[in-house]
Amino acid sequence: MSSDSKVETISRLAQWKIENFGPCSYRRSDLFKVGIWNWHLSIEKNRYLYIRLFPEPCRVAKEQPPIARFVLRVSNVGASRRPYISPIHERLLRTSEDFVWPVDSTIHGRFIIDVEFLDLKICPLNGGEAYSIWPSEGTMQNLATQSTLRCLSRMLDEVIHADITINTADGTLRAHKAILSASSPVFQSMFLHNLKEKESSTIDIEDMSLESCTALLSYLYGTIKQEDFWKHRLALLGAANKYDITDLKEACEESLLEDINSSNVLERLQEAWLYQLNKLKKGCMTYLFDFGKIYDVRDEISSFFRHADRELVVEMFQEVLNAWKPA
Repeated sequence: MSSDSKVETISRLAQWKIENFGPCSYRRSDLFKVGIWNWHLSIEKNRYLYIRLFPEPCRVAKEQPPIARFVLRVSNVGASRRPYISPIHERLLRTSEDFVWPVDSTIHGRFIIDVEFLDLKICPLNGGEAYSIWPSEGTMQNLATQSTLRCLSRMLDEVIHADITINTADGTLRAHKAILSASSPVFQSMFLHNLKEKESSTIDIEDMSLESCTALLSYLYGTIKQEDFWKHRLALLGAANKYDITDLKEACEESLLEDINSSNVLERLQEAWLYQLNKLKKGCMTYLFDFGKIYDVRDEISSFFRHADRELVVEMFQEVLNAWKPA
């Protein structure tokens, strides 16, 4: 291996020292590894100094072609003048023809070429979005979030330093005042003021079953499973409204909008009215009147009107009039 072809690397920087390069010459570097790819640099001198960067043509480059974001610098060895610095390039690199940087200079003899890789992404062959091989701020945030959720899950499941007891309709649970307080201003108020919850370290949530309250805690600790959320979303909606947990209330509303049908639309409409869920209410009204499904619930509608809030009934009749209005 010629020392004149060797490229030294550290971190994301590759440096090629050219010891002797004539006015009309061509040279290609040895392979050097950055990321998951092996790379070549090549230089050619004619009128311009042409610098190319390309991956080794191999299976990795073919199946996972790189999108490189990089900067090139060319400088004379020992010279005090400023180096030639390229713009920041970002492009898909497959062959030696994919990138060439012409440098209008008289550089020859001894000089240095630096390549600083700012990012390296894999370009999916199926047309998906390219993704970086290096951890980004978002990646580290995801790792930290996953670690935190594992800790919170252990705190809840293993009752680590739990300091509050929750009495449900059919059993008790243990939890942490800090987590509940951070999740709900209502819980926070209970523990701040001289209420019985502060003195006894006990909360009565007897309008929820043990199972649905477990789902509530799982949501507050960030460990709830989709199937548990789906199963208990009506109970969770009531708890979210009662304890002012805004994001949970919004999540329940969005979920209840997803599966409106003739067998549940009147119940959903009642829930929407009770908890002031305008999107869900509009969705139910649209289903009933704009799509004509009011005829599918004619057997249930009389009972619904007897028990529904008067203002809701009036609003429904207004929707009927709008639906029957001549086009």
